[in-house]
Amino acid sequence: MATKNEKGPSMIETFQEFKETKNIDRTTLVSVLEESFRNVIAKMFGSDENFDVIVNPDKGDFEIHRNRIVVADGEVKDENKEIALSEAQKIEPDYEIGEEVSEEVNFQKFGRRAILNLRQTLASKILELEHDSLYQKYKDKVGQIVSAEVYQMWKREVLLIDDEGNELHLPKSEQIPADNYRKGETIRAVVKEVQNENNNPRIIVSRTSNQFLERMLEAEVPEIQDGLITIRRIARMPGERAKIAVESYDDRIDPVGACVGVKGSRVHGIVREMCNENIDVINYSNNTSLFIQRALSPAKVTSITLNPEEHKAEVYLQPEEVSLAIGKGGLNIKLASMLTEYTIDVFRVVSEADADEDIYLDEFSDEIDQWIIDSIKAIGLDTAKQVLNAPRDMLIEKADLEEETVDHVLEVLKAEFE
Repeated sequence: MATKNEKGPSMIETFQEFKETKNIDRTTLVSVLEESFRNVIAKMFGSDENFDVIVNPDKGDFEIHRNRIVVADGEVKDENKEIALSEAQKIEPDYEIGEEVSEEVNFQKFGRRAILNLRQTLASKILELEHDSLYQKYKDKVGQIVSAEVYQMWKREVLLIDDEGNELHLPKSEQIPADNYRKGETIRAVVKEVQNENNNPRIIVSRTSNQFLERMLEAEVPEIQDGLITIRRIARMPGERAKIAVESYDDRIDPVGACVGVKGSRVHGIVREMCNENIDVINYSNNTSLFIQRALSPAKVTSITLNPEEHKAEVYLQPEEVSLAIGKGGLNIKLASMLTEYTIDVFRVVSEADADEDIYLDEFSDEIDQWIIDSIKAIGLDTAKQVLNAPRDMLIEKADLEEETVDHVLEVLKAEFE
């Protein structure tokens, strides 16, 4: 049979709802429930100082007691904190003036608005706690790989859901260009950062981060987990190519061989995960010249001139090695520069006979505009042979010239030696 007003069931539902809240420990939950009750009491009575609130989330119940001082009839100034003697004696006949009366308060009698107020306060507090819990959980996971299910795909990002129902965001900038997602599939990514604007955590994950490749390699190579091999540096063009420099402090271990595995077995899975990203593993070296030489692999370097102060390197190679050093679309030399943290300029080796026949660029001023000659000289190329031996892409990029201009210059210079 239904009661006159059905506030009772909604009160029980309220309590059960928050009793079953995830990720919040019992002590914190009790504290939040008590604080929420006190907030409502303070709004109704102006103060909660004289109330005792006892919460028992295990049983799903609570008690509220109001404490008032007995005063003479007609002298009650604050009905919340004082009770007339005649009223007190209706509760217990032997009460006297000055004694404290403690009586249980039925929260249901506060009315529908009070219960609604309590629900809203609780909801707000619990949400705040859940946000704090989520923020702390993922803040500790920054740099770790997580698996999550693709839930929604938008133009600028993919929304993922972890196994606890938390939302993770994979922005377009953190996706490998060749990635193709399907709703419901599980993907892996590294936790890049956790933003927390207005206590509203936003978890950003990445598949293009160097850390993603690093963690994947750690998972595949036991020697890295055991600390026998260290990943010193990583350079990536996500989905295309990567270079990884590794080092071992144990002479019996070949770090490159251990990372690659027999017939590439250890990197195969990573390559697939990275959308067939070509992974080069090289030995790290503190010797900068040797490190640059290894970074430019598969090209074989003839000689290197270093400028450590400006972090620049001039690398000389046989003509047939130049294209290997630069790589398709300049990818190899870009990655080598990123890995070694040196700006690398590539030059073809010129024989002494060729050098003797060289001509200064200024002598071509009747066929090539002087400003173009000055632009080329500004990058350290003073003679025709030096320009002809420099990669075309380097002339375009470093001298900041149009492709047509560079091609015209090369034509003029070549004609001189034909």
